[in-house]
Amino acid sequence: MVPTAETQYFQDRRRDFPSLTRLHNGHPLVFFDGPAGTQVPFRVINAMTGYYVSHNANTHGQFVTTRETDREIDEARRTVAAFLGTKDWHTISFGANMTTLAYALSKAIGRALKEGDHVLITQLDHEANRGPWLSLAEKGIIVDEVIMKADGTLDEEDLEKRIGKKTRLVALGMASNALGTVNDFQLARKLTRKVGAWLLLDAVHYAPHFPVDVRKIDPDFLLCSAYKFYGPHVGILYTRPGLLKKLQTDRLRTQEPDPPFRIETGTLNHAAIAGVKAAIEYIAALGAGQELRDKIVKGMNRIAAHERRLAEDLYNGVKERPQVQVYGVPFGSDPRAPTVAFTVKGKTAEQVCAALGKKGICAWDGHFYAIRPIEVLGLLKQGGVTRVGMSLYNTHGEVERFLGELRRIAG
Repeated sequence: MVPTAETQYFQDRRRDFPSLTRLHNGHPLVFFDGPAGTQVPFRVINAMTGYYVSHNANTHGQFVTTRETDREIDEARRTVAAFLGTKDWHTISFGANMTTLAYALSKAIGRALKEGDHVLITQLDHEANRGPWLSLAEKGIIVDEVIMKADGTLDEEDLEKRIGKKTRLVALGMASNALGTVNDFQLARKLTRKVGAWLLLDAVHYAPHFPVDVRKIDPDFLLCSAYKFYGPHVGILYTRPGLLKKLQTDRLRTQEPDPPFRIETGTLNHAAIAGVKAAIEYIAALGAGQELRDKIVKGMNRIAAHERRLAEDLYNGVKERPQVQVYGVPFGSDPRAPTVAFTVKGKTAEQVCAALGKKGICAWDGHFYAIRPIEVLGLLKQGGVTRVGMSLYNTHGEVERFLGELRRIAG
């Protein structure tokens, strides 16, 4: 394949990621494990190191490093706000990870609900967007789930049927981390508005691959994780302006009562938050424009186009193997995350990933905490599926190398 200017551009970006130089068993490592967490560029590493070297302190003091820490966190909130499409940094809260924030939010939302109220989740979602809401059943709240169809998409008629006058919250993943499905979250917004229900979106697998615009989508809550888009392990919560103030969150008497702080318990990971800001700035540097938001959107669209080309080639190559079963919708005109899940006849996903791992190819086996969709597909007892995903630093050469190894493994 003759490289285009764009493929060469992303080939050159590999120099930004120090981990890509590593060898295993004499093979360069191929990081197709991006759906579980991406590698980080020098810019992020330097930002985190720089924080520890020059600014390390707790917040809200009267000396230089504490004031620098306050400024760093404030700037990070503004940068994340731009990443998600809002100018209001008061809507951005940080936490240890998405799951921790979701549980904190479920406790607060649970206090606003009463026995007999209805919460709707789905069979397609990651357990982090199921478990916290299933726990509300202990309070007498009815928790129901939308059916996933055999092709790995949600049954939209079932979604519409299950939303009713008692529905108070719909928790929906924007994209499946297991199958790559992108859900119709605009339909969910339309349906929830009709009954006055809150809409919570899990953007953990969507935000690394597509621009997010909360002004257009208008969710009440949106969660994502920076380590999926080239940053460190930090969870992010967006809350519609004014809504967090109305919720009774778990917090100490000393905790600031106003948004976005009122759901942030304890001391945050300041160095990692500096890394989140740097990760978004790295994405913005791939784009162009006058405003940070414009650069982010163009950078994300550029990443999306590159990842889609790779994922589509990989999907088609995998699908050609007679011993391989691919799951999820094919690549077509509709949005689809660059994630491919499959099984190999006569081999478990663990065996496939172990064979790939010996050749330096990083791929995941199992259910990836999306245990419900794997269960619905009838694949849980046999060890789930093999999953590979594209990130901006992956290449066509790596796709060809993977397909060659898969031919050897599958026969």
